[in-house]
Amino acid sequence: MRVAIVTESFLPTVNGVTNSVVKVLDHLQANGHEAIVICPAAHAPSHYRGFAVHEVAAISYRQFPVGLPDPHVMRLLADFGPDVLHAASPFMLGAQGIASANRLGVPSVAVFQTDVAGYARRNHLGPATKLAWRFVKWVHEGATLTLVPSTASMDDLQKLGVPNLRHWARGVDLTAFHPNHRTLPATDALRRRLSANGEVVVGYVGRIAPEKQLERFASLRGVPGIHLALVGDGPSLGQVKTLTRGMPVTFLGRLGGEELSAAYASFDMFVHTGTEETFGQTIQEAHASGLPVIAPRAGGPIDLVADGETGFLFDPEDADEMRDLVGDLASSPTLRRRMGEAGRRAVLGRTWQSVCEQLVNHYETVRNVPTLEARRQHRARL
Repeated sequence: MRVAIVTESFLPTVNGVTNSVVKVLDHLQANGHEAIVICPAAHAPSHYRGFAVHEVAAISYRQFPVGLPDPHVMRLLADFGPDVLHAASPFMLGAQGIASANRLGVPSVAVFQTDVAGYARRNHLGPATKLAWRFVKWVHEGATLTLVPSTASMDDLQKLGVPNLRHWARGVDLTAFHPNHRTLPATDALRRRLSANGEVVVGYVGRIAPEKQLERFASLRGVPGIHLALVGDGPSLGQVKTLTRGMPVTFLGRLGGEELSAAYASFDMFVHTGTEETFGQTIQEAHASGLPVIAPRAGGPIDLVADGETGFLFDPEDADEMRDLVGDLASSPTLRRRMGEAGRRAVLGRTWQSVCEQLVNHYETVRNVPTLEARRQHRARL
């Protein structure tokens, strides 16, 4: 199969969209498929896994490259001749990719992954929130199929009237994230740094950005016997450092590979703070690492955290509940161990291999569905 992936983010930018696209490309290469990548210009490699990577014009917004509509997209697709177009978290570039695919008679699969409307709502943009939802609907109505990662996202898009929705979650690397990494020398060294006096390590992994709402960590000030460990960077780093000044906290920066595995293994619990996650990949990584997770009762985490079993969900409107739950877990090693073991069991069936096989099945399904342009031409002939 020939797959054209139009993505709003790609290497070297690291985030949930990029990580998912990379895993999909790994799977396509391993199974003999052909692919190209079209992404915003941000110093991407010219090839990945032998697949050509094409950059198009972009602007930078809050340290994030935003791809702009470019006539080159149509030419790239026409020259490659894909069987299906995969639009990863489509925004402006993805919207053009879907429209171009329709004109070429190529079916498209759009992966809903970024809560654009949630961003507008959080920033009190008023009427812009409705416009954002209209844009989301317009983009996804053009796709042959839209894949959504969670029941919360499914509900949002169904209420919006977006057609042709299917569920598609994300995989997790059960080897890279494993409780056994607690015995590694790198983990031991980091653990001694974070818990020199036996503190319970409360960890976070992700972008340090406004949408992640890391200001909630300030509510943990004064909780006895804990040490915060925050992995990641981003535009809110200075603000978060100011809010947590004087607290026992270590900023570990952006990590990957074995260093990231060791970081998870050095935590005693994982806390996710944002309410705008359409999924929550780091929650799965924490569960795979054998950690209990505390997250808001909103968006993707609702599907991933079994409240009272693999962790706790807190009311994002209750400023004290997250603090109370962290305190409860910090005081009970037995509860942390039981929830961590349950979390590991919960993700054992979510390998990237199985998840990507499901995705290829979705590709195969849409190959037999008329594109938007074909449907329009058919109606015109009636």
